[in-house]
Formats: sequence, C-alpha cells, structure tokens
Amino acid sequence: MLTGIHVKNLALIDEIEVDFSPNLNILTGETGAGKSIVIGSVNAALGKKVSKDMIRKGAKEALVELFFDVKDEHILQYLDEIQVPVQDSQVIVSRRITPARSVNRINGEIVSAAAIKALGEMLVDIHGQHEHQSLLHKHHHLEILDFFSKWRLKEKKEVMAKSYDRYMDLKRELDQSVVDEEARRRDISFLEFEQNEIASARLSLGEDDLLTAQYKKMSNSRQIMEAVSSTYRLTGYESGAGDEVGRALRELIGVEDYDEELAGFRQQLEDIDNLVNDFNREISGYMSQLSFDDDEFHQVEQRLDLINGLKAKYGQTIEDILAYGRETEKKLDKLKNYDIYLDHLRKDVEKAREELKKISEEVSQIRRSSGEKLAQEITQALKDLNFLDVRFGWKFDRLPDYTRNGIDDACFMISTNPGEDMKPLAQVASGGELSRIMLAIKSVLADVDSIETLIFDEIDAGISGRTAQKVSEKLALISRKHQVLCITHLPQIAAMADNHYRIEKEPKGALTTTHITPLDHEMMVEEIARLLGGVQITDTVLENAREMKALADQLKSGKVSGK
Repeated sequence: MLTGIHVKNLALIDEIEVDFSPNLNILTGETGAGKSIVIGSVNAALGKKVSKDMIRKGAKEALVELFFDVKDEHILQYLDEIQVPVQDSQVIVSRRITPARSVNRINGEIVSAAAIKALGEMLVDIHGQHEHQSLLHKHHHLEILDFFSKWRLKEKKEVMAKSYDRYMDLKRELDQSVVDEEARRRDISFLEFEQNEIASARLSLGEDDLLTAQYKKMSNSRQIMEAVSSTYRLTGYESGAGDEVGRALRELIGVEDYDEELAGFRQQLEDIDNLVNDFNREISGYMSQLSFDDDEFHQVEQRLDLINGLKAKYGQTIEDILAYGRETEKKLDKLKNYDIYLDHLRKDVEKAREELKKISEEVSQIRRSSGEKLAQEITQALKDLNFLDVRFGWKFDRLPDYTRNGIDDACFMISTNPGEDMKPLAQVASGGELSRIMLAIKSVLADVDSIETLIFDEIDAGISGRTAQKVSEKLALISRKHQVLCITHLPQIAAMADNHYRIEKEPKGALTTTHITPLDHEMMVEEIARLLGGVQITDTVLENAREMKALADQLKSGKVSGK
C-alpha cells in the first residue's frame, strides 16, 4: 500500500508531503492546479522518463519519494534478490533528478531503472487519462484475458514459448541445411582442411602461456646473464657484499665481550651473512642452468608462430581453437551423412511442430473457456456502470501460423443498445464509454490482481449524472479490496471518498506553487459543493453537497442500496 509521497522541486511543486490511507483516496482541484503532476510524480519515481525541464525553475534538482507498506511475499522475495534490505515492511522508492542524470534508490540502495520499473509493476497499477484508448487496439484484449486467466495459463504459456523457440530453431536449421551436392562437396573439403590443420597441431591447454614465457626468457638471455652475473659479483665474497658483511661480523665478534648489547647486533649480522650466503649460492645455481642453444630457441619461436596463426583463424585462445575443431567435426559428420542428418532433422521439426500445436491448442481452449467467464463478469460490471442493455463477448479467430503467444487472434465484442448486433469494441464505443468499459475491466481484474494500489487519473472523462454515480459506487467497491487513488472532477465520485485531498496552486513570489490539503468531513462537503456549484456556492448547494456525502457514506456502509 502507498502510505505517503514526498515531492520537492518538481514542476509547480515546491515541496509537498502527503499521507494516504487504505480504501478510496480522492484528489480534486481546479483545472491546472497540478493534479496530474501528483500522478506524474508517482510515475517518475517508478521509472518513467522525465524531462530535465520538469525540475522547478531556480532549483538544482528534483526529488520524489514514495513510501510503501509491503507485506506481499512475492515482492519481498524480489527485493531480497536485488539485495535491498527491508525492515518493518517499509519500502521507500526515491528518484533524484538533476539536469545531468537521475539516481534511483530503494531503501537507500542505488538500483537500476529496470529494477525500479519491475518493482513499480508489482506495487502500483496506474490508469492514466488516455489508457482506455488502448482498448481500441485488439492485441490488448488478449493481454487482458491472459491476465484474468494467469493462474491457469502461466505455466502453459511458458511451455508454449519454449516450444515455439525450439520449433523455430529447428526450422531455421533445416532451412539453412538444404544445399546442393556441389556446395556440399566444397563444404566438406574446406571443413576437412580446417579439422586437419587443428588436429595436426596437437595443441594442449596452457601451452601458449608456457611458450610465451620461455620465448621471453630466451630472447632476453644476454641481458639476464649480464644482470645475474653482476648481482652474483656484487653480493659475493670476493670484494662483494658478502665479503664486507663477513668483515663487519669479525669486527663485532672482537668487541662483543665488552658490552652485552653488542651480542644482539652480532646475531642480526650473522643472520644477514647467512642470507647473503644463501642468496649467492642460489643465484650461482640459476646461472649454471641459464643456457640453451639456437635450435631450441628456433623451435619455440616456430611453435608460437603456429599457435598464433591458428588463433588468427579460429579463436583468441587454445580453448577456442579446440572448440572450433569440435564444432567442425560435428558439421563434417552432418555433411558426410547428409541424407540421414536431413531425415532426422525433418522428423525433429515435425515433432516440435506437433508439440507446439498441442500446447497452443491447450492454451487456446483455456482462453476460450476463461473468456466466457470474463465476458460474464465484465457484462455484470458494465450493467453496474449504467450500461443497462449491454451484451459483451469475444470473437476468436485463428492466426495463419504459430507465434510465441499461441494461435489466437481475439477481440472484445459489444452491443450497447437492444436489437443491435455485437461488433468489435473499436467500432462501437465512444470515449466516455471506453472509460467506463476500462473501469469495468479493472474492477473484474482487481479480484485476481495482487497489486494493492490502483491509481485512476480522471476515470470520469465524458460521464455525468446517474452514470457518474454508478462509477463512484464501482470505485468504492474496488476500494474494499485495494487501495484506490482517484483524481476526479465529479462530485458523485468525490462524495465516495474515505480520504479526500484538495490540490490548489497559488502565487509564491515570482513562481506558482502547488500544494495539497487533506480535508476533514466539513471541508469535504465544501469541496463537493464547489464541484457542484462552481464559483457561486450557495446554502442550497452546500445542503445538496452535505446530502450527497451522507448518501455516499450510507452506500459504503451498506445501509442503502445503490440500485
């Protein structure tokens, strides 16, 4: 549930902080007061693109913070997967917007825009001002049906998608494998050459690294020998460091009996003498082994040239070259046994197609049976929204070929007047009707939707009177199971509010500022009166508003019928 929002320096907003409650939260205000900016702030925090021009004039950055109370195990598991800690069910989503970039955080942890978007889809369902227009595009109809049927369809759609991918991969392989005899012989000859070239090299993993180190050592042998010989001489016992340390040690031994403290220095110098002696002996052994002939150097050089030549052709590492060789062997086997391979591949394609056909038809059957149930529930919801003689259903067609989403081409069918034939929704519904139809769909889907917060931005477009009353009752019904935030201009919807907020703008110095005020019961009545009466709010209008609020409260409590 969205428990609160904090916005600073965004568009007309200087700074606002609002707490929301469960059930139905209504936001009202004059046109241009900034109601949609509030919804825009939520969208911005949940990953929607925001222009840097949205930063309030004179400010260096904008900030949006959303506060959620989250108990859904699925959401908590997702947060754990992206390593975001959660304490006491509180989740804070924030976005800091600067002219250069935006920074997204969840509970203080910086996260990607993709992570914010994924979380937002689990937390909030936002119905924007023009979202109902999506109903004009029939591919959305199948998405709605699949969402309604998700518990029955989820696993089968996953199987179907994998089945489709396998079928297409095999079909693509078959299409690419059909070659004429002359091309096949050329391919065999070329692949045999590559295979023989790799096999004859007798490569072993790590060989190139060892040879490179050996080549480096050999090619710099003169410099190494000169440096090592000089080191041996400088640390040796013939006018070297070893000789000088030995002389110093003898000096200390001659006087250590005169002062006990000198025994410690003598011991340290003995250790140094032993280290120099060991070092000198080991470097002498290294010098004795530092020898090789030109033939050995030439062999190493040739071997490295061979390996590097193979790398240029077949891969950056010996492992890549060997893998290429194994793949070449498979291709050769296919081409040499071409008829057998092609026969097997055709059988695999046919088998994959049959599997895809089977799972696609199972999905189609579920869609058709679920579609009947969904149509019945949407029909009832539409009648609740004052479509008195409505008929609602589906038209299912079969696509010409399989897709990752199955074989169904489906669209909503509707008749809003008695005696009229049902027609595709896009051909019949007006703007106001589309808005109500989307609300009906949302109300039905709310029963299967785990998203706790629903936001409606002006769902009341194009409606009034009794229809507006029906819409308000439907919103109140949805808010029994979900938190609902709704921006509206209609008094009938505003009257249903469990919590009501007035959005206003006022001059603040050289700028205009939007602010939000939570309303108590009497202030709610005054705001309903403003929606009813406009500029002139008379006692009669106030009384009508008070009566409308009282009736709405009775409807919500079930004391009167909304019929």
